[in-house]
Amino acid sequence: MLGVIGWSGSGKTTLLEFLVGRLAGEGVRVNVVKHSHHDIALEPPHKDSARLRTAGAAEVMIASPYRIAIMRELREEQEPPLAALLARLAPADLTLVEGYKWEPLPKLEVYRPEVGKPAVYPDDPHIVAVASSMAAPAGLAPHIAWLDLNDPEAVLGWLKGYVALAA
Repeated sequence: MLGVIGWSGSGKTTLLEFLVGRLAGEGVRVNVVKHSHHDIALEPPHKDSARLRTAGAAEVMIASPYRIAIMRELREEQEPPLAALLARLAPADLTLVEGYKWEPLPKLEVYRPEVGKPAVYPDDPHIVAVASSMAAPAGLAPHIAWLDLNDPEAVLGWLKGYVALAA
């Protein structure tokens, strides 16, 4: 498992889309957990599943020959912890977690100084790599790999090596 963190607009999803696409194309089974701070609308309000959820169903599963989705209304419940969400996933070779900056798991930070937000890696001991549009700074902690965000092949190469080491 590897977390992928960074500020909005840094390129996390673009990088993840590349990594997942390439790994899946090589036969690697990849799961992704994506955290959002916004309400998530997965279905039009007039569809049966939305109507049943709105009527009070705790969970609604939609199943077809193409995909399965489970929607759970939290109502007054707190957001489930990451561990509970991970437990619901099917087995995979690699699980990538986008967001969840605060979780104590190994992380790749996507950092673009032009976004205007501070880097997270100086204050998070769980960051093992940074993919950035800038050169590595002087005094970088030796446990952090510095990757060129503009070279997604290099990031993919690092990820493959990291996953092999973590296996």
